[in-house]
Amino acid sequence: MSSWPNAHNTTVSNPRLKLLNQLRTGDTALMTFIGLPSVRLAQIVSSTGLDAVIVDCEHGHVGDDQMHNAVAGIAFNGCSPIIRIRSPHPDLIKRALDTGAHGLMIPMINTAEEAAAVVKYSKLPPRGLRGQGSPFPGYAFGVPIPEYNKTCNETLLTIVQIETKEGVENVDSICAVDGVDMVFIGPNDLAMSLLGYAPAKYTEPVFLEAIDKVVRAAKKHGKWVSKLVYNGQQAKDVAGDFDCLAVGSDSKILKEWFTEQVNVVRG
Repeated sequence: MSSWPNAHNTTVSNPRLKLLNQLRTGDTALMTFIGLPSVRLAQIVSSTGLDAVIVDCEHGHVGDDQMHNAVAGIAFNGCSPIIRIRSPHPDLIKRALDTGAHGLMIPMINTAEEAAAVVKYSKLPPRGLRGQGSPFPGYAFGVPIPEYNKTCNETLLTIVQIETKEGVENVDSICAVDGVDMVFIGPNDLAMSLLGYAPAKYTEPVFLEAIDKVVRAAKKHGKWVSKLVYNGQQAKDVAGDFDCLAVGSDSKILKEWFTEQVNVVRG
């Protein structure tokens, strides 16, 4: 059992934290990825009814300035900005949280020790070693900075990605780490690690068994579990198994929609 308040048991109530609030209802939360550097795109996507928008600083075309702008635009619409950083380096964790992000997604977490380090640098003292000083989180959370500093350790979402063979092998101990709130299955990297190709066909026993193992470990340790899907129908089909689903990404959705329209005209 956690010795610190966390996102699962916090008594803090903040209507601005849309993703956390949706997760705590028990209904499946919905997110998507954006990787294009446009505050207007961030505003448009976050106005669609999604619970969160993930600003992709790992694979997306998003620099520091665009990261700050996107978080501000998403939060203004009452949607939760989540930042996927490119590695678990403490400076990247601090910089992303300084924007006012409601949570962090960290890729390629393979061991409990890596997960524990992420938690340590995501939490303010005395819980962790995150430095404070940014004036911006209060705007995204809708509270004064002293209140943010008092409550953020238990309202920020720490999301670790399980997307390698090693991560699956160690998922039970990763999920046992105090301060990890959610595990996110990255199906494409997981397929590459397990199968040597991506995307998976979702008929491969080793791949399906890996997903089941992650889900079981998350539920065993009382953590939320999420994964990437590619459209609303896929999300609907698996919603009962997951607490949260990320539906596609901006660049893929834009390309597919425009390609479909061109094909309608040109046959």
